[in-house]
Amino acid sequence: MPSHKGYLILVVGPSGAGKDSLIAGAQKATSNLKHIKFVRRYITRPADTGGEDHISLSEDRFDAMVRDQAFCLHWQAHGLRYGISRDIVDEVDAGRSVIANVSRTIIDEARGVFPYVGVLNVTAPAAIIAGRLSARGRESAGEIARRLDRTVPVIGSEVVDLVNDQTLEDGVRRFVDIVGEFADRACLADNFRTVT
Repeated sequence: MPSHKGYLILVVGPSGAGKDSLIAGAQKATSNLKHIKFVRRYITRPADTGGEDHISLSEDRFDAMVRDQAFCLHWQAHGLRYGISRDIVDEVDAGRSVIANVSRTIIDEARGVFPYVGVLNVTAPAAIIAGRLSARGRESAGEIARRLDRTVPVIGSEVVDLVNDQTLEDGVRRFVDIVGEFADRACLADNFRTVT
């Protein structure tokens, strides 16, 4: 059993910044590391719509899980509802680094639930984001423009920016390095608290 608690690492950033691709690549690159856990989200979106591998829920089932307090975090964005299972509390308590793709709007809530929260803020230049959104074909030109206009500041301690404007391999390498840095910080912070 680890002598320290783990880190909850929140991956945030605008649609089209490349979060899903980086997460998938990092998950593959760290598949042999037992202290890193990637979260599978619950979403009120059909399972066959493409994109990330999520657990599809109806609105009624999502409501029931909220009532049962099955989520440690949940939010709504772009007409969909998202949830993170309460099971990750045990994973963090066991000393693992848990990586979750979340909305920027719930960062403060997460900081109130978990002892160590790091924020990996994935960004990219507007032209790259627009091209990625257009290529996936889910939004109209007007919807893409609205997404580009939407800004949610990511502030506070433990925020690391990753500008995803290079190759996927480069982005994944930097992503994995940042995850490792957060895990090291949790261990050092816990040891410091114990010593003092």
